[in-house]
Amino acid sequence: MNWRGTTTVRDRIFACLPYMLPLMYGIQFGVFLLTQFPILQIILIPIAPLMAIFQSIPFAGIIVFFLMYLLVVRNENIPHFIRFNAMQSILLNIIVLGFSLILGIIPLQGFIQETLFNMIFLGVLASVSYGIVQSIRGQYAEIPTISDAVYMQVR
Repeated sequence: MNWRGTTTVRDRIFACLPYMLPLMYGIQFGVFLLTQFPILQIILIPIAPLMAIFQSIPFAGIIVFFLMYLLVVRNENIPHFIRFNAMQSILLNIIVLGFSLILGIIPLQGFIQETLFNMIFLGVLASVSYGIVQSIRGQYAEIPTISDAVYMQVR
């Protein structure tokens, strides 16, 4: 949906960047697929420098989370398209972190753990890829339920 006006190339690029955050946190669930299919490690190339920075700075994830929310999503001077995609990536990241917390509490092993990790990784990868492709196209990425929550947050 492109009902809030046209998007420039700059807007499209900036709308893609926030999706790196849920992808970085979702990589932990791809450990089984990335070892079984080494060709998938191509996904790591664009986010490897960001992951190195995140791991070297304490609390980098929470800092970026609040900066994105306060400086991008709540800033009315930034185009709606960028704010929408930033908020959508924040919600995706919250979902990934929720899975991390839940799976940290529940001890899983073997086939069940591998299947669950693969499903979460593929879901995150599909959502992030869809969001990036739609942003490049200049269209709103409509992810069920998440986009509805984003529309309630971003005015």
